[in-house]
Amino acid sequence: MSSLVGSKRNVKIFVLYLMQNINYPLDYITLNDIIMQNDYVMYLDFAESFHEMLDAGLIEECGKNEAGDTTYIVSQKGTVVATELHSEILTSLLDKSLECALRYLDFKKRGIKISTSVEKREDGRFDLKCIIKEKDVVIMENSVVVDTENRARRMQENFRDHPEVVYKGVFALLSGNINFIFN
Repeated sequence: MSSLVGSKRNVKIFVLYLMQNINYPLDYITLNDIIMQNDYVMYLDFAESFHEMLDAGLIEECGKNEAGDTTYIVSQKGTVVATELHSEILTSLLDKSLECALRYLDFKKRGIKISTSVEKREDGRFDLKCIIKEKDVVIMENSVVVDTENRARRMQENFRDHPEVVYKGVFALLSGNINFIFN
């Protein structure tokens, strides 16, 4: 196990905690995206634990989403396990993960689409452009000049991985709420 939360038991408790607190059906891909938000759990650890929890009856299928994907919820047995078992996972880590998961789901439910591009300028620097659309209406468009292509690509990847954080940060800074940076 190479996940930051530790043992497979902790991975299962982590997943059950998030699912129980989100409290509505999630498909596997969305659940995976939520779990991967903070890099506390490695993908292979999650995939293995997910199937073991499904086989053990800790989570169960509960229907299909709009795309026809199977959705899952925490079972009664899983609820007992999540509330009764104690793990070495810090409460602050669980709370931060839940906050990120809810923020991610908010963007997904709202139909947010992102696009980003990196283009070389005549002076050798690079333009990084990041766009967030909600139902085909641009709600954020940001462009920044970057000194190297490598840095621009890393910034582009960060935007792709966490557009909700970038949006919240830009919005907070422009509205004068600089405390966002320190949270």
